Amino acid sequence: MAIYTKEEARKILEKALSFSKADTCEINLSGYNSGNIRYARNTVSTSGFSSNQSLAVQSSFGKKSGTATIDEFDDASLEKVVRRAEELANLSPENPEFMEPLGPQMYDESISFSEATANITPEYRAEVASSSIVPADAKDVTAAGFLNDSAGFSAMINSKGLFAYNQSTDVDFTVTMRTNDGTGSGWVSRDFNDVTKFDADEAAKTAIDKAVLSREAKAIEPGKYTVILEPAASSDLLRNMFRSLDARSADEGRSFMSGKDGANKLGEKIVDERVNIWSDPLNPEVPTATWNGEGQPLKKTTWLENGAVKNLAYDRFWAKEKGVDPVPFPTNVIMAGGDASLEDLIKSTKKGILVTRLWYIRSVDPQTLLYTGLTRDGTFYIENGKIKYPVKNFRFNESPIIMLNNLETLGKQVRINGNLIPYMKVRDFTFTSLSDAV
Repeated sequence: MAIYTKEEARKILEKALSFSKADTCEINLSGYNSGNIRYARNTVSTSGFSSNQSLAVQSSFGKKSGTATIDEFDDASLEKVVRRAEELANLSPENPEFMEPLGPQMYDESISFSEATANITPEYRAEVASSSIVPADAKDVTAAGFLNDSAGFSAMINSKGLFAYNQSTDVDFTVTMRTNDGTGSGWVSRDFNDVTKFDADEAAKTAIDKAVLSREAKAIEPGKYTVILEPAASSDLLRNMFRSLDARSADEGRSFMSGKDGANKLGEKIVDERVNIWSDPLNPEVPTATWNGEGQPLKKTTWLENGAVKNLAYDRFWAKEKGVDPVPFPTNVIMAGGDASLEDLIKSTKKGILVTRLWYIRSVDPQTLLYTGLTRDGTFYIENGKIKYPVKNFRFNESPIIMLNNLETLGKQVRINGNLIPYMKVRDFTFTSLSDAV
């Protein structure tokens, strides 16, 4: 049994902690049950289930720390792993940035666990695969997809009196549809904590429709275009911007958030005033644990407000160095959207390009967050409010900062990779060349 209750986890952790002779000790216990199904060429290729538990001990003497792990939890094994961590600590050099463990904390009750997701069966996974394979075959399309579901827990205790516990569930699905003539491709991704929100038929239909619609794409000239970015496309670029929300890298002059003379851009307006970004572990659409790996409580935090930098993440060491309160890094990202649907955005576009997703993204200039990459799996030319025809994929050179300064319209939010990101219409998006890849 991989999922321990709060009481079962506490009992194991307290027993392990009782063996500690170190100055400070922190122990983490985690486990999960996970199932999956994979299919390709309209046939299931693999399916599986895994279950695992692990306990990690970090022992510290002064600023010297050592870590050891084990997956057996009888008394003798627990004492053995604690002794091993202490041996390693005594052999280790001092860490000049060592921070002692936190004392007891108060945490909000997490909502990241779904019983329905935890109870997913092999039969359900087979039905999801069938939801892709059967309609794909009927449309002369080949499906390749993967469904993974998991239920897990994490718990931690330390010698300062802290104890934390959380349970969570996730289901992740992706499918690529290719037309059998090799000229069209469609793709879709879905992820949820609660599997009852997942509609496998809808996801498969979306990917199939895009594949069929994208057959025999035409080449058009690269250049600057108004684009409609689906959340799967914009999130790939935004994810790189989110990583810049770290105060230390900004203060040390290593990121886009670095300012002049050793300052950072906290308080500066950097994008369109309609851009508001925050994190919230209790958002019902993208819930997460309410504490992080150091045991810090996670609360709703605003990162960009009306286009200005409202907060940067400070780890405990850097916060101490700067004389400020720590600000934990976000575990989800939520960007405010609008009421417009994808169909509304298309109807309001005189000339533009619809982009399903981006891939092969590489950094060009970290200081300006300039990236290059390619479109794929459904790129379409829009004229007079309608999709006119599919177009060949492009290479782009673009920065999420420029993108968010060129906003025309924000649409409805969609969950993607554990975040909530809206559809976006953006002007002057830079495409530099064509790609023959489907």
